[in-house]
Amino acid sequence: MRTKFEEQLNYLNNILIDMGTTVERAIAAANKALIGQDVELAKVIIAGDDEIDGKEKEIESLCLKIIIQQQPVARDLRLISAVLKIITDLERIGDHATDISELTLLMAGREYIKKLEHIPMMAELTMKMVTDSIKAFVDKDIDLARDVIARDDEVDELFVTVKGDLIKMIREDAANGDQAIDLTMVAKYFERIGDHATNIAEWVIFSLTGVHKDIQVL
Repeated sequence: MRTKFEEQLNYLNNILIDMGTTVERAIAAANKALIGQDVELAKVIIAGDDEIDGKEKEIESLCLKIIIQQQPVARDLRLISAVLKIITDLERIGDHATDISELTLLMAGREYIKKLEHIPMMAELTMKMVTDSIKAFVDKDIDLARDVIARDDEVDELFVTVKGDLIKMIREDAANGDQAIDLTMVAKYFERIGDHATNIAEWVIFSLTGVHKDIQVL
């Protein structure tokens, strides 16, 4: 029975890694489409959101199957519970990649009012946070999970910088208003991706310790 359980957990790890990789690629592609104002790539990202949703449903189904068949307790139950939370955050990250791509389409055909500098930095940071949060789960690495959480402050600081720059541009010329708002929303979506990566890291810690945000749950 335990051998079967271990096989299911190994498969769960593999498909979770696959979902994480798909989400990472969506973030990278959304950033590339934004910078290059690549309409066709943005459309591909939007269409690909269904794939991420499908992976979430597959993992959720497997988790429920494991709970019913194996009736896990203690650390094993924490692990399955954490996976169910993690895939929700991954799905939301995929949604934000789509949101960014939709804004890319909205801004297509117009030159950006300013050179994109800090937003691509946010994209790179959040991609690495997502990658490392999943790696922390697979490797059971609490230190890496904590490092991901610490990096969220960097993303937040970049968002404040982007927002401040764009507000200044609106004040200088009201004609910048529409695009400045759109770019602020893009930055906000990347900031939210960082938040979701942080959530994943927190669930990694929970799966290993039974403590989530200083509250002992299981």
